[in-house]
Amino acid sequence: MSDVVLAVENLSAGYGRRVIQHDLNFAIRRGEVFVVMGGSGCGKSTLLRHLIGLQAPLAGRVLLHGEDFWARDEDARAVLQQRFGVLYQSGALWSGMTLRENITLPLAAYHPHLGQAELDELAALKLALVGLPGCDELYPAELSGGMRKRAGLARALALDPEVLFFDEPSAGLDPLSSMALDELILQLRDSLGASIVLVTHELPSIYRVADTCLFLDHRTRTQIALGPLRQLLEEGPPSVRRFLRRGDAPAYKESP
Repeated sequence: MSDVVLAVENLSAGYGRRVIQHDLNFAIRRGEVFVVMGGSGCGKSTLLRHLIGLQAPLAGRVLLHGEDFWARDEDARAVLQQRFGVLYQSGALWSGMTLRENITLPLAAYHPHLGQAELDELAALKLALVGLPGCDELYPAELSGGMRKRAGLARALALDPEVLFFDEPSAGLDPLSSMALDELILQLRDSLGASIVLVTHELPSIYRVADTCLFLDHRTRTQIALGPLRQLLEEGPPSVRRFLRRGDAPAYKESP
């Protein structure tokens, strides 16, 4: 049985007639941290929209366990999307709802058989999982930036997804909060066995968590590197090595 969870074949990403990236081909395996990287404006977030079902690609296929996601009708795609969890850059929490209400919202929508006590218990469990026990009754405005990211992650975990997507999770965080979030990402991968797709240009995060890296090039509008971080550092195209070794690059340490 293949360990590939999500695959992209000959995909063109963009809007209308505007092609931002073309001929993308890669596979994301069970339990790995897959990093999509590149400079600003290269199409990282656009690709993410195609992967999570918010926007159809201009060409090519997105395969979830071999099923062509965009060949399905809207209802079938909605069922497949329940396997995804997404942490958006801002956290995207509903400001007028408590953290418990934010988390129980998707649970109640997709599992109407659950009673309120069960919903509340699951919300408390997800918050504890991301390091926010006892925060059920807080509102997003009462949280720090790092706590909001964790709360958004708790909601992303609500439906026990097998693929977790992160859109620039370190944006707006101080270095310590960013490091703590990276450590949490690795803990969730190890404890849940989920595949992680991380869209970022932040080198400290890339060095800490990446298993496989995909580099999107703005100039050629396609991928120019795909592989483990060490391989790209040592053998990648010059532009990729420059990106990975720019001024704020940490020292690379092989994982034990």
